[in-house]
Amino acid sequence: MEPASAPVRELRADCSRCAGLCCVALPFSASAGFPADKNAGDACRHLDRSFRCRVHTELRPKGFTGCTVFDCFGAGQRITQESFGGRNWRDEPGLAQRMFAAFAVARHLHEILWYLAEALELPLAARLGEEVRSEFDRVDALAGAEPEALAATDVGAVRQEIGPLLSRVSETVRAGVPGRTRDHRGADLAGRRMRRASLRGATFRGALLIATDLREADLREADFLGADLRDADLRGADLSGCFFLTQPQLNAARGDARTRLPHRLVRPAHW
Repeated sequence: MEPASAPVRELRADCSRCAGLCCVALPFSASAGFPADKNAGDACRHLDRSFRCRVHTELRPKGFTGCTVFDCFGAGQRITQESFGGRNWRDEPGLAQRMFAAFAVARHLHEILWYLAEALELPLAARLGEEVRSEFDRVDALAGAEPEALAATDVGAVRQEIGPLLSRVSETVRAGVPGRTRDHRGADLAGRRMRRASLRGATFRGALLIATDLREADLREADFLGADLRDADLRGADLSGCFFLTQPQLNAARGDARTRLPHRLVRPAHW
């Protein structure tokens, strides 16, 4: 079965069309990759009047690692341009709380949309592909609801509803991988030495891979949904064809020019 074409929906951040929502709506924590704490609703001191970051090219040296591993999956521009028609919290302070609350939920829904859109690019049976497309449309409608309705959406419930479907997609894709695939769902593999390991078609769903040595490992067609890849060493690893891996996960890891990536992701600038 040929992969179904993904629905049209912008799922990559376009900061030029956003009112700096991630820089003001979300909190910063010194324990989570920021140089100091910042309360939700307070603008980052580096956010300029045109909603641009003054230190964007120096985020890591200045201690803003948390910014480099964050992605709104296009929710920022959607809330700014679609939900609020291009208006912003700075010119109209009365919009602030509504915008921030809507963005906080939309960001999670857009991450779910990313997984569903990716699933539609995979070789699935017609019935399963139709189910994925239907769920994409449903979650997309939730993300496009009026701000108050959007803010009230139970993201946890949506994730629980979508999870089994994504599991079926994963099982379908990995079933086509030759040989026995490894099941590392929820495993604590932090710091484990897995250099040159044959892990094609493995599932690392929800696994801890913090500082795991995966240099030159074969990770083709592996499932990385929800895996913690902070400081994982992916130098020379083959991630081509892996799925449910996001740009924030990749940005949190270490790699090099030899690391082979799936086509939907870009090589982090700090590698």
